[in-house]
Amino acid sequence: MWKNSSLRCLFALAILCLRSLIYSQEIGSLGHPQNLKCVTHNLRKMACTWDVSSKGRHGQTDFCYTTNDFPPPVCFKTKEKRVEIPVPESSTTVTITTNSISAGFATKEFEIHKKDISFIPLAPHILSLTPDFSTSTLNMKWSDNGSVFPYGLDAFWQIEILRKEAMEKVTQVTYYSKLTHEDIILSWNWTSDMPLECTSHYVKIRCYINVTQFVGPKDWSDWSPVEEVPGKDTESNGSGVFPQDTVVAVGSDVTICCVHEEGQQIQWITYGPEIYPMIHLSSRSSAIRVLNASASDTSGTNVVCILSEDEMDGTVLFVGYAPDIPQNLSCETSNFLIIKCTWKPGRPSGLYGKRRTKYSLFERISGKNVSCEVNEMNRERVCGFPVLADQKTYDFILGVSNPIGQTESSLLVDLMQRVHPKTPEKLTVSGNSSTSVHLRWFINGSFAEIRLLCQIEISSGDSEQKLHNVSMPGGKFSTYTAQLNALHPYTKYQFRVRCSAADCFWRWSDWSRIEEHTTLEAPPARGPDIWRERSPSGKSLKIFWKPLSLSEANGKIVSHEVSCYLLETPLEYKEVTEPSNSTEIKLGKNDCVITIVAKNHAGLSPPSRITSMELPSDNVKTDRAVAMGNGIYISWNSYPNVTCGYIVKWCHSSGSEPCSVDWQKFPSNTTDAVIKSALFRPGVRYNFSLYGCKSSGYQLLKNITGYMKELPPKRAPNFTVEETSSDSILVKWEDIPIEDCQGFLEGYRLSFAKGEKDALKPRLSESGNPELKIKNITDLTKNSLKILDLQGKTSYQLDLQAYTAGGLSPPNSLYVVTKEDSIGLIIAILIPMAVVVLLGVVASILCYRKREWIKEMFYPEIPNPENSKALQFQKNICETLMKTSMKTSMKTSVQMALIFLTLRKVLTPYAHMCLHHYVPRCILQRKLTCNSQSNFFGALYLNICLLRRSFV
Repeated sequence: MWKNSSLRCLFALAILCLRSLIYSQEIGSLGHPQNLKCVTHNLRKMACTWDVSSKGRHGQTDFCYTTNDFPPPVCFKTKEKRVEIPVPESSTTVTITTNSISAGFATKEFEIHKKDISFIPLAPHILSLTPDFSTSTLNMKWSDNGSVFPYGLDAFWQIEILRKEAMEKVTQVTYYSKLTHEDIILSWNWTSDMPLECTSHYVKIRCYINVTQFVGPKDWSDWSPVEEVPGKDTESNGSGVFPQDTVVAVGSDVTICCVHEEGQQIQWITYGPEIYPMIHLSSRSSAIRVLNASASDTSGTNVVCILSEDEMDGTVLFVGYAPDIPQNLSCETSNFLIIKCTWKPGRPSGLYGKRRTKYSLFERISGKNVSCEVNEMNRERVCGFPVLADQKTYDFILGVSNPIGQTESSLLVDLMQRVHPKTPEKLTVSGNSSTSVHLRWFINGSFAEIRLLCQIEISSGDSEQKLHNVSMPGGKFSTYTAQLNALHPYTKYQFRVRCSAADCFWRWSDWSRIEEHTTLEAPPARGPDIWRERSPSGKSLKIFWKPLSLSEANGKIVSHEVSCYLLETPLEYKEVTEPSNSTEIKLGKNDCVITIVAKNHAGLSPPSRITSMELPSDNVKTDRAVAMGNGIYISWNSYPNVTCGYIVKWCHSSGSEPCSVDWQKFPSNTTDAVIKSALFRPGVRYNFSLYGCKSSGYQLLKNITGYMKELPPKRAPNFTVEETSSDSILVKWEDIPIEDCQGFLEGYRLSFAKGEKDALKPRLSESGNPELKIKNITDLTKNSLKILDLQGKTSYQLDLQAYTAGGLSPPNSLYVVTKEDSIGLIIAILIPMAVVVLLGVVASILCYRKREWIKEMFYPEIPNPENSKALQFQKNICETLMKTSMKTSMKTSVQMALIFLTLRKVLTPYAHMCLHHYVPRCILQRKLTCNSQSNFFGALYLNICLLRRSFV
C-alpha cells in the first residue's frame, strides 16, 4: 500500500513539473521567429521570409547565416522580415534574433538545405504588343532575362489570350526558347480567328525554367501584367464591318463582325444572299461565322449589316485559291538579248485586279530579280529576263504569290542550248533560170556566236513537199541567202523558211510567209506518145498523141508539128495548135513514117516516130478481160516475132459517141497488164485491141472486151407468153442491149408460182411462197422456155430476171391463167353419177328380196296397227333401256344413247326408202312416243325417238 501511494505522489509531481516547463517555454516563445521560407529567382540569391508569433511592435532584427564554404557568420540588421542571401551549395545555418517590446529579445536558429529552396522565376514583362488589323495578327515581344541564368537552360513561356470585356479565355499556348546567358528579345505572333477590330483582346505571359541540377521545388512564375489591344467597339466613333475587303482561301471559316454606334441596333447580317445567325460580342458589336467559304466571283462576295433606322454598312470578302506550283517552266532566247520564260499557272486563283497572282523571276548566279507583268486571262504566262554579258548559264527561280499564299519553281538553263530564233522576215525569191532560184531573208537577232541551220520548204501544185537544209554562220541582225538548183522548168513553186541553232538544236522558228516563183520554160523533155489508125477506106490515116505531163512539157505547149516521110522524103507537114491531140493525113495506098514534135516557147522536143504500116492478121480472137474493181486485167500469150513491144488500144463499145481512143505501151517481155484510166466507169463495156510491134509494122493480135466492175443488169428482158395449155406455158423473151447488161450476161432466172394479179401482193422473190419454183437458164442461145406440170384453169405469176457476175436485174412480171381440162371435168361428173345409180340398184335389190320381212315388220295383217312387231320392238327396247338405266350409271346410258344415234344416221336412208314402198301413210303419220319415267334418261329417250322418227 505504501509503495503504491508513494508512486502515485511521485507521478503527480512529475506531471506538474512537465506542465510548468511547457508553460514556461510557451511564454518564452512569444516574439520568436518561425516559418522561414526561402525562394530564389535567379539561382544565385534567394529571398528568405519568416513570421513572428508576437503581435507587438518589433524593432530591429539581427540576421546571421553561415555556410560550409564560408564558416565565419555573416550578420546584418534589418527592420523587415525579409532578407536576400546567396544560395548555398548544399546547406546553411541561419540565426534570427528579434527584439520585441512585449517579449524582449528572441533568438531562433534554422538550418536550410538546398532541397528546401524553391525556384520561381520573376514574372516576365511584355515589352510591346502590336496589332496588325489587316491580318488580325498580334505581335508580342518580351525579354527572356537570360543574363541572370546559366547558359543553355530550357525556358517555357505560357501565353494566354483573352477576349471581350469579360476577358473570356480564347487560347493558351506554350512557347519554347533556350537561354543564352544574354538578355534576348523574344517575339511571338498569333493570328485571331476574329478580326481585332471586333472586340478587345488581352494578352499575359508567365515562364518556367527547367533547371535539372536544381533539387528544390520549381514552379511557374507569376503572370505578367495584362496588355490590351482595344477593339473598335471601345472607341467613341468606331463603327463598320470587319474585316474590310479581305482575302481568304477557299474552305476557310471566316468571322465577320459589325460594330455600330451607341444607340443603334443590328437587324441582321447577310453574306451574299443568305442571312446568318449573329454572335453577340459586346453592346456595340455582333458577328457571324461563315463555314467552309466557297470561291467568290470576280467582284467578291458582299457582306451587309442592316442597322436600325434604315442604315446599313458592309464589306466585300474575296475567296480564292493559293497559287499552284508553276508547271512546264521553260526558258529560251530568240535573239540573245532577252530570255523569254514561259510556264503554265495551273488552277486559277479566282483573284483579280490588285489581288491577282504576282510573279517574279530571280536569277541566283547574278542575283538579279525581275518582276513579271502577265496577262491574267492568258493560260500561258510569259516573262522576260535580260541576257547578261559573259553569262551563258542561268539559274532561275520563278516566285509566285498572292494574298493567300506563295510558291516557286526553279530551272537551270544553258542559254546556248535554248535558242529559238524569231520568224524569218522579208523573204524574197529571184532567178533568171529554168532550174534554179536565189532566196534572201532577214532574222532579227544577234547570232554571231553560233551557226544557224535553216530549212527551206519547196512545194509545187499537188506534188509532195520537199525540204532543203542550209547551214550557215550566224550574224548580228543579218540577211541570209541560199541558192536552190535542180528545179523543174516552167513550174510554179512556193517557198518558205525556218531556222534553228545548228550545233545545239532546240526548236525551229515559225515558218516565214510563203513566197511564190515560177521558173522559166525549157524545151520539152521528150516527144509525145503517139498512135495511128487507118480509115475504113484505107486512104487516110488518123494520128493521135497524148499530151505531155507538166514535168515533161517544161512549159506551155503551143502546137505539135506532124510530118510524114517516105524513104526520108517528106510527103506532108502539118502544125496542129493546142488543144487538139489528133490530125488526119491522106496517104492513099502508101505507107510512111510519121514524126511528131511538141513545141513550146523555149523550143522543140525530141521527135516521136511511128510507121503507118499495119501487117495483116489471121484468126483474130476476142477474149474476156477480168474486172478488178479499180482496173481491167488483160493477158496474152508471148509472141516471139514481136520485137518492139505491145500496144493495148481501147475505146467505148457502145459506139453512140465518137470514140475516144486511148492506148498503153508495154515491153516485149510482158504478157499481162492491169489497164487503169480515170475515164473507166463501172458497168461500162470496153473493147481492147492488142497490137504487136514488129520491125516492119504493127499487127493486130487479139481483141479483148471487159469491164472495170460488173454491175447487175439495168433491166430484165422483155418476155411474152406464146402458148398456154391446161398444164403448160411457153415463154419467149428478147435479148438485152449491151448497154443495159452492165456486165457479161451469165443467164436468166425464171420464177413462177400461183398468184392473182394484185398490185398489193409482194413479188415472188419477196413472198417466201413455198410453192415458188425457179428455172435457171444458162444457155444464152435460147430465148424461150416451156413450163410443164401446171394445173388447169389456174392463175400463175411469172418473173423473169437476167444476171451477171454483178447480180440480178430487176424482174419483169406476167400473170397467166392456164386453160381448163375438159376431159377431167367430164370424168369428175360421171363418176359420182355412176356411184349413185349403183347404190340405188343395190338398195332396190335388197328391198325386193326382203319384202316379206319388211311387210311383216312394218305392215302386218292385223286389225290393230299398234300390234306391229316394229312397234313392239320399239316398246320392248324402251322398257329394257329403262330397266337397265335403273341398274347402270349415267355414263352407260349416255354411251347407249350415242350408239342409237349412230344407228339412226346409218339406217335412216335405207329405212326411209323401204318405208316409202311398204309402210302405209296412216302408220307413218302416227305419233309414236316413248314415255320416260325420269329426267335422268332424257338423252336416251330423245335418241330413241329420233331413231323412230328416222323411219317416218
